[in-house]
Amino acid sequence: MAERNVYLMGFFGRKSLFSMFSVTSILFLLSLLFVMRSTGRRHFFYLNVLPKSKVLALSEEGYSQSSSQSDYEVSNSNRAVFKKGTLEKYNVLKCNPSKQILKVFMYDLPPQFHFELLGWKSEGKRVWPDIRKLVPTYPGGLNVQHSIEYWLTLDLLLSEFDDNLIGRSASAIRVHNSSEADVIFVPFFSSVCYNRFSKLKQKKKTSPNTLLQQKLVTFLTAQEEWKRSGGKDHIILAHHPNSLLDARMKLWPAMFILSDFGRYPPTVANVQKDIIAPYKHVIRSYENDTSNFDSRPTLLYFQGAIYRKDGGSVRQELFYMLKDEKDVHFSFGSILKGGVKQATDGMHSSKFCLNIAGDTPSSNRLFDAIASHCVPVIISDDIELPYEDVLDYSEFCIFVRTSDAVKPNFLINFIRSITKQEWTRMWERLREIENLFEYRYPSKDNDAVQMVWQAIARKVPTVNFKVHKSSRYYRSPVSKDGGLKSFPLPKNILQET
Repeated sequence: MAERNVYLMGFFGRKSLFSMFSVTSILFLLSLLFVMRSTGRRHFFYLNVLPKSKVLALSEEGYSQSSSQSDYEVSNSNRAVFKKGTLEKYNVLKCNPSKQILKVFMYDLPPQFHFELLGWKSEGKRVWPDIRKLVPTYPGGLNVQHSIEYWLTLDLLLSEFDDNLIGRSASAIRVHNSSEADVIFVPFFSSVCYNRFSKLKQKKKTSPNTLLQQKLVTFLTAQEEWKRSGGKDHIILAHHPNSLLDARMKLWPAMFILSDFGRYPPTVANVQKDIIAPYKHVIRSYENDTSNFDSRPTLLYFQGAIYRKDGGSVRQELFYMLKDEKDVHFSFGSILKGGVKQATDGMHSSKFCLNIAGDTPSSNRLFDAIASHCVPVIISDDIELPYEDVLDYSEFCIFVRTSDAVKPNFLINFIRSITKQEWTRMWERLREIENLFEYRYPSKDNDAVQMVWQAIARKVPTVNFKVHKSSRYYRSPVSKDGGLKSFPLPKNILQET
């Protein structure tokens, strides 16, 4: 009997201990949740950088619904110092926790670095044009294909005016406290500077393009913003392959906005660090497109420079293979003598449009094809594409390896094998996504301007990681051998001109 009593006491003792442990754990978790909510911190922000799942979505949704609008405003005001009136504009955008607005600090560079290159003349000490009265125009022709810095700069300037934000969304907004910004924007119109000012003037040893690059390097490396991060959080645009040719080797820690990596060593520019932005298409968009597979008589279209160097030599090989095919248009062409209109009409009446590597892996031809709803056939093994982390190009493009394309009859037989149904599906997808490649002022939801800002925003966590890691030892005494060398320049880099 005694043994039985001892057994029962042990049983109930263990049961009591288990119950007490369970109750204590529950109380601890509840108190922890209460403390987290009472802090007002937007801890759900970190869920956005994780892979999407139903669990995370429910967690984020539940918290956002329980948070009042005033809590959200206070939370944001603690994270950023805006110019007067900017916070109100931020709320006009009707932001939600799942869509983060990129906070951008833009240097007030002298006009010679930006709009003065377009012919705009500053009045007095004014740095920027009053875009509410007059927006300076960008040069036409092929200049416009690399005009990305122009559109992004205008978008930031526009974000400062209340009346222009009502009724439209935005992906980036200008802030005037650099320490609270996500990124630092450098408004140097490097592409038009190369196109228009890279030639030597009489009795001058250095071109205006080179001089401006030297001034830019001197300015940036002297700024506290650059010193604070080593330039890692700076956004520098060099969309033309030959733009920023001198300065790129000194400003390489920054995030470059490029058309491709064809003329950059991987230590200077790469897909992990930098952004690929679309060209602005040159040909006219195909508005109200009612065409179909049968109404586009040309099977395969290419018009442009045929004899190219480097990886572009494949153009010449394909020209001799395809020039005699009855439903293929493959010819030399340029923007001169009505070339743009001819290309517009040709692409609008073609089922497939060739995008072949030239001197560099990319060309504007891909984006002309998208604007024409002409299914792109991409033959460029080293090409990098805009926003490919969120956009599946295989839904509306055909990719062919260069080694396959140059095999006799391979390319033409492959294109002919694509069915009407398959083509129609890709054509419909082209019409759905063409907006993602349209540069506009003012920008519109998910157009090219906003998509580039969003691509930059997706890089911010990585930039922050690098900046924070590089700051680990900033309090440590500097050693006698000269200290830490945080940003060594890449060695043995050949510049291609």
